[in-house]
Amino acid sequence: MDTKLVNEIKTIIGERLDLKRNLTDEEITEIIEKSVLEKAKRIILSTSEKKEIVSTIFNSFRRLDILQPILDNPEITEIMINGPNNIFIEKNGKSTKFNLEFESAQKLEDIVQIIVTSVNRTVNESTPIVDARLKDGSRINVVLPPVALNGPIVTIRKFPEKPITIEKLIELDSLTGEAAEVLRKLVTAKYNIFICGSTGCGKTTFLNALSNFIPRDERIITIEDSAELQIMNIPNLVRLETRNANLEGKGEITIRELIKTSLRMRPERIIVGEVRGPEAIDMLQAMNTGHEGSLSTGHANSSLDMLSRLETMILSSSILPLEAVRQQIASAIDIIIFLSRLRDKSRRTMEISEILGMEQGQIVLNPLFLFEEIYDKTSTSDRLMGCLKRTPNPFVNTQKLRNSGIFCDI
Repeated sequence: MDTKLVNEIKTIIGERLDLKRNLTDEEITEIIEKSVLEKAKRIILSTSEKKEIVSTIFNSFRRLDILQPILDNPEITEIMINGPNNIFIEKNGKSTKFNLEFESAQKLEDIVQIIVTSVNRTVNESTPIVDARLKDGSRINVVLPPVALNGPIVTIRKFPEKPITIEKLIELDSLTGEAAEVLRKLVTAKYNIFICGSTGCGKTTFLNALSNFIPRDERIITIEDSAELQIMNIPNLVRLETRNANLEGKGEITIRELIKTSLRMRPERIIVGEVRGPEAIDMLQAMNTGHEGSLSTGHANSSLDMLSRLETMILSSSILPLEAVRQQIASAIDIIIFLSRLRDKSRRTMEISEILGMEQGQIVLNPLFLFEEIYDKTSTSDRLMGCLKRTPNPFVNTQKLRNSGIFCDI
């Protein structure tokens, strides 16, 4: 598409739009179409080119400019805008540079303001960072100058219209059917499960898939910074989301407050979208006070690293001794799952372990499933071969399985 031609038509239309205010989308579309047809009398344009130009110009006036078609494309899962001239998109797990640019930094800032205002958030020089959830469920993070040195930085994480199921994860080789069946039994039997991994490894997707195993007659409360979970099969569902402070610094509602409030709502399970700070102690206490079957996620490079990070989160907000903190973690979390994004960009389940308790002051893990890579000619940088395999270790903590009437080996 000829960018110069588009800009010429936009200038002409801009002059016409100044003559009449409060135009409807249909009226603006009609003006754009007439202007494009006038240009087409002097320049040969195919039907598809005309439609593309009309759509591009309409998006620049009434929607989100060059961002709109990217948002509308279901195959694109991540949008990374590093200033007006540097846009990257993730598609099928791989990042590529987008071939269009915003006409100026001001245009990008205008688009940012439209997005942020639509979800009742504020971003400016005094508060240059904002996290929000778009109306379609996408998650957006914005960082403005002077904090962002190369212009407005916008990162949008998109989610599929229909949440990915366990069956789809098996199809994608993220885990095996055997592991999925074990997880189904563990979720049904109300084991407390913690999912960890790096950014973009699929923690929220995995948590969504596990939620499909929760019996429909239970009351579930989800707690998130920005609502991303897409739990579909639970009628008695309460969704809670944090709130940032207003311009006067008042009105903030944290995850810690929401966890405490949720305990008064008669929950049968509590799902905390992501634990990243002092709320870790509240989540663990909830797990330890009868709210079995709770689920949560966190950022870490391994299962052991996640346990260490939880210790740090709790110690930063309490005066508990380290041994007491470790005991709290070991008694609250039953199962820990580690996910990773591997060199071929695939998202895999690397480890499923049960926590056995404390031994000589350390938390003991019992790996049930471990990912094993196949090191041969078929395993390359573009295609990693391997799968999740059951270890010979027996499953030890079987009491919840028996309490749920599940009498079988895991």
